[in-house]
Amino acid sequence: MKPAPYKYHDPETVDDLVGLLGDLEDAKILAGGQSLMPMLNMRFLLPEHLIDINKIAELRFTNNDNGTLHIGAMTRQRDLLSSEEVRQHCPIMSEALRLVGHFQTRNRGTMGGSLCHLDPAAELPAIACLYNASLNIKGPDGERRIGFAEWPLAYMMPNIAPEEVLTSIEIPYWREPHGYALVEFARRHGDFAIVAVACLLALDGSGLIAKAALSVAGATKTPIRLSDVEKALIGEKADNAAFSAAAASARNLDTMSDAYYPAAYRQRLVGVLVERALAQAAERARGA
Repeated sequence: MKPAPYKYHDPETVDDLVGLLGDLEDAKILAGGQSLMPMLNMRFLLPEHLIDINKIAELRFTNNDNGTLHIGAMTRQRDLLSSEEVRQHCPIMSEALRLVGHFQTRNRGTMGGSLCHLDPAAELPAIACLYNASLNIKGPDGERRIGFAEWPLAYMMPNIAPEEVLTSIEIPYWREPHGYALVEFARRHGDFAIVAVACLLALDGSGLIAKAALSVAGATKTPIRLSDVEKALIGEKADNAAFSAAAASARNLDTMSDAYYPAAYRQRLVGVLVERALAQAAERARGA
């Protein structure tokens, strides 16, 4: 199938884009198109207007400023994967990007597109959740900034109005030495994860856990932080006993079922992957 007819627009500045979004009804934004184009082709979406934002250069950037990694919404996944700043300050994102789709899709896919599509099993939203990244949004009524915890409203429904656009993402990376890990279970490489777990772990001089962050993708309708598990880990020795207890607690997560995998299967995967992620992150933390 081919898309239904629509009117095409290609603004060159954010201000022009915001003007179009404020004036037009039933418009969709085209970034990388990796999710939008199949839905248009299958006529799941029938917009009257398509706004191509690939000419807006001001939405493509990556820079580091005082402990925060700033990423433009139109920054390609391939550019993030090759970025020395990302590799140095947020290595878990580099690790996650190798699991995002395939080489060809990463050439087109964007950071902002993945966050706005908000597939619960996608890796980049899980990383944004892990750091509680800030998202900068602009619309006809001005600009606003929200934390990732406020971003998902429901299944694949981000906290953004039809007349607004995501312009950039801010990731407050960990400056202290720490370990990291992202582990996922998928049917094939490049598939969306059935369940994925991202982990950051910092140890004190005695080898006790000083700081922990865990996010889960694929198990619930939105990416989620395991805040209770994180708190329980603080002060514990970074060993198999602590990781096994954390895994047992994580298995209490209220997971979702779908046509392919029941909730109980996802619960088991969450526990297994939490334990693996903690062990990998701890090993890296000891060598940090």
